[in-house]
Amino acid sequence: MTDSILSERRGAVAWLTLNRPQIHNAFDDELIAALTDALAQADADPAVRAVVLSGNGSCFSAGADLNWMRGMASASEQENREDSLRLARLMRNLQFLSKPTVARVNGAAYGGGVGLVACCDIAVGVDTAKFALSEVKLGLVPAVISPYVVAAIGLREARRLFITGEVFDAAVAARIGLLHAVVPPAELDEAIERQLYLLAKAGPLAQCEAKRLALRVGGADPAEAERIDAANAELIARLRVSAEGQHGLSAFLDKRAPAWVGGA
Repeated sequence: MTDSILSERRGAVAWLTLNRPQIHNAFDDELIAALTDALAQADADPAVRAVVLSGNGSCFSAGADLNWMRGMASASEQENREDSLRLARLMRNLQFLSKPTVARVNGAAYGGGVGLVACCDIAVGVDTAKFALSEVKLGLVPAVISPYVVAAIGLREARRLFITGEVFDAAVAARIGLLHAVVPPAELDEAIERQLYLLAKAGPLAQCEAKRLALRVGGADPAEAERIDAANAELIARLRVSAEGQHGLSAFLDKRAPAWVGGA
């Protein structure tokens, strides 16, 4: 396991921790690959009953790493498509993992971080956490994570948050369904242990089938998800190399307002 992901076994639970606290556990190619591998290992291990996903430090995940974004801004449309497909595979694997998954949301989650939370079966967060799907402010859209976020919070809330890009707090996240429970930071670990206690009381085969049942009845199918992921990767790749996307990314990286903001 690389340093970007800490993997620890605590009894029958695999604890996976995003480990880039100096940059708020932001995504780059290495973290995406490492987390994809860690999830595959946990899924294949019959001794693992559940997976807990968390972040090291004060944030869960700030989304895309700035250097990674800078590289993608100058990459070709094909390179951007391949990059997006790797992130899409991570989200899809987490969504359809055969073991129960618990998001331990220890702090802020933005962009792809929100996607990780949405893909987990259970999500418990601290009351100080902030969330955002702010891609439109860069001239982009939350394409890769969109199926999972829409499934988690519903179409109506997703439409609003996708087009405003606004920051919202843990209370709103709970109200719209992104979080199942909100607790003070000092009570987070106790709340996670409570969920793990409940999970441990169920039969593992029944649990796996119950998860598949819920996903299937809800219209989530792995093959269809892969097709949607491919289409969404095409979309975000096209937007990243578009004039608006290039301008928005450049403005963000240069810490200035884009031209579409009034007064810029």
